[in-house]
Amino acid sequence: MKQFKPSVLLGLAAQPAGLFTREMIESMRGYCARPIVMPMSNPTAKAECTPAQAYEWSGGTAIVATGSPFPAYTHSDGKVLIPSQCNNMYVFPGLGLAASVAGVSEITDAMLYKAAVACVDTMTEEEIASGRTFPQLKRIREVSRKVACAVIDEALTRGLATKISRKEVPTAEELEALVHRKMYDPIYVPLIDNRRQ
Repeated sequence: MKQFKPSVLLGLAAQPAGLFTREMIESMRGYCARPIVMPMSNPTAKAECTPAQAYEWSGGTAIVATGSPFPAYTHSDGKVLIPSQCNNMYVFPGLGLAASVAGVSEITDAMLYKAAVACVDTMTEEEIASGRTFPQLKRIREVSRKVACAVIDEALTRGLATKISRKEVPTAEELEALVHRKMYDPIYVPLIDNRRQ
């Protein structure tokens, strides 16, 4: 910590809890306005620190994402901070949707990068202000659509889309409309007709 002065701590080793200490995070706060602390190890008992600890030790300035769900934290100033659970559900459904809709022949690093940017770009000011690092789960369909569009756009640019061409979706609006039409809608017809009972 003293030699390299990291601005990001990623906990991925599933070692005993407490690997990220008060001293480490307070030290980061000394040279980094918004330290990023990601205790990602599962289960919760293996988390390198809790979001509450990261928030408290950073004076409420840490950007926190976890591998397990944790409750919201109320800082000493009364502000409620909500840690996000970092999960592949924010990117992979949109990535799969893009591959299906456009027949993407290869998933490139650039596509993964564009997918991550699209995910973050869907965040609202309210979500950011509440300390989230990912959009609320209730908006996952919107996030998946935006991710799919970003991946398809990159596939079209690189000539890696086998089912559609740029001529078919020349604008971002047309691409989004196509993706929206192709999305699976989990609404089912009732199996029992209650009118006859």
